[in-house]
Amino acid sequence: MTIAQKRPVGARLDNSFISRLKKQFPNLIPPAVAIAIFLVLWQLFAFIPGATLPGPIQVIQDTWILIFWPFYDNGGIDKGLFWQILASLKRVAISYTLAAIVGIGLGILIGVNQTMSKALDPLFQLLRTVPPLAWVPISLAALRQNEPAALFVIFITAIWPILINTAVGVTQIPQDYNNVAKVLQLSRKEYFTNILIPAALPYIFTGLRIAIGLAWLAIIAAEIVMSGIVGIGFFIWNAYQNNDVSEVILALVYIGVVGLLLDKLMAWIQHKILPAEQK
Repeated sequence: MTIAQKRPVGARLDNSFISRLKKQFPNLIPPAVAIAIFLVLWQLFAFIPGATLPGPIQVIQDTWILIFWPFYDNGGIDKGLFWQILASLKRVAISYTLAAIVGIGLGILIGVNQTMSKALDPLFQLLRTVPPLAWVPISLAALRQNEPAALFVIFITAIWPILINTAVGVTQIPQDYNNVAKVLQLSRKEYFTNILIPAALPYIFTGLRIAIGLAWLAIIAAEIVMSGIVGIGFFIWNAYQNNDVSEVILALVYIGVVGLLLDKLMAWIQHKILPAEQK
């Protein structure tokens, strides 16, 4: 009689992680090489006499406190980069959620109503081209406070790709689907949940992914203009006013990383929710 030896669970997990890492390693080499080349070229340009921007080495030397202590909080607007980014992300989360709810709802209404679509499409096409910074003075004049004004700027910037893509998705539902719904005599609720939403979902997610990037750009622009609020945008403006170019560059890196992570998050959610045939 022999006793079967079971492999430890931890070892299986470690091997699984290592195997996934090995599969991803070839995909990591090209971007790593590109980043390394960029940093080398940047540093070489910084060595040129008369260069006005610091190189990556100088940036790290000037901002190492901000890099290694992102959680400090001295009160007011004197906070570490973690709290600055968190404040901006909170504003984005609030306004983006509201933009998604309103944008998807209006997009569905416009998609199923051709008269409403023809009436409102020119207005929507006009408003969606207005850049975020142009909304800042209007929002400040109307709302009188920085915080609600910033939330409005994010909302009005993010809503258009969601609304327009949702409306397009509804209008692109195959006629065969509508014919089947009529034959089966589906109720409005059944048509909405079983036909309309599943068919329009890829378009909705396209709008949501575009909108999350625009929302992140909008809050940075709004915070740069609005003074006295905690946020990564105001952090950039304050650093510029104090001639701390290295801090500005560091903040730009953080902004880019957060924007990339937000897009990857939306892509992951899309991958999990969409059926395999719609991916």
